[in-house]
Amino acid sequence: MTDIAAKIAGERSLLIVEDDKPFQQRLARAMESRGFAVKTADTVADGLQQVEMAPPAYAVVDMRLGDGNGLDVLSALKKRRPDARAIVLTGYGNIATAVNAVKLGAVDYLAKPADADDVVNALMSLDGRKIDPPENPMSADRVRWEHIQRIYELCGRNVSETARRLNMHRRTLQRILAKRAPR
Repeated sequence: MTDIAAKIAGERSLLIVEDDKPFQQRLARAMESRGFAVKTADTVADGLQQVEMAPPAYAVVDMRLGDGNGLDVLSALKKRRPDARAIVLTGYGNIATAVNAVKLGAVDYLAKPADADDVVNALMSLDGRKIDPPENPMSADRVRWEHIQRIYELCGRNVSETARRLNMHRRTLQRILAKRAPR
């Protein structure tokens, strides 16, 4: 174990910056049960304030928050505490944001919904060692369905606008929305 990893292994302070309250609360409880001292924030401003008051050893930061980008919190954390280990969680994953998150100092980048075990494994993994793949990952059909649902909600449940943004026929989208979520 490196000196940095040994230093923060004893301190288990964790900041979770997440605007989805139910997910934030579930993750906080799960992380507390795994021995972390958890603090939470709903916004970038609140996250920055928490980092300024007491920079944690670990952080789980949502990419998109109501008042801005979670990468701002990650950047501030790495300035205040360079040895901190942080991961970025997002439902809007793409390669460009993943690269940016890693450049800013994130040790991993996980897509939502992430299991608490995945979060712990990512936070505690040693540099260069990959975490084990999840036992029951979401199927490709489920990931597609989740993405369509998210865009549909962001478009105010407007089928025509959602179809235009997803570059698909409106009737095809209506059929997908009428079906149940795949497993």
